[in-house]
Amino acid sequence: MKLIVGLGNPGTQYRQTRHNVGFEVVGRLARRLQAPLPKVKFEGEISEVAIAGEKVLLLTPLTYMNASGASVLAVRDFYKLSPEHILVICDDLALPLGKLRLRAKGSSGGQKGLEDILRRLGTEEVPRLRIGIGPLPPGRDAAQFVLAQFTREEQPVIDAALDRAADAAVVWAEQGIVAAMNQFNPS
Repeated sequence: MKLIVGLGNPGTQYRQTRHNVGFEVVGRLARRLQAPLPKVKFEGEISEVAIAGEKVLLLTPLTYMNASGASVLAVRDFYKLSPEHILVICDDLALPLGKLRLRAKGSSGGQKGLEDILRRLGTEEVPRLRIGIGPLPPGRDAAQFVLAQFTREEQPVIDAALDRAADAAVVWAEQGIVAAMNQFNPS
């Protein structure tokens, strides 16, 4: 069994904001894979799908971004998942708009939701898929920027990136992190 976690903040005021790209990707996966309506459990919304005949859980934590680890830890412990079977999808301010970057492990890079997950799981060996939402415009507050919606000009770029991110998550579930990195990381 594998777990795909999309990070974001619950509530209509955060819909379609830069910080919620993880939620958006999980939503696209759920529609694409015809997931049942999610259940509210483990401090999140969770549903089960099959990818290449394997059970995959789709999770969107409802804890708000900075406490996402509580939800992920509860799912990990309940299903006894190893860290390499968890994929975290989140925004990345340091990546150009629409760029994807998959990694098998590493630091949080300053992403607070990912940081909380790594801290609570006690390891940095958790695969992650970062989606570029930057760069931060000069003089702009980072917190305000990540909680803002994409501009009309940015929307087609981010829509395409979210579709590619959903594709990358499926490849990760089917073939593993190395195959996904080889196929989706920019060269």
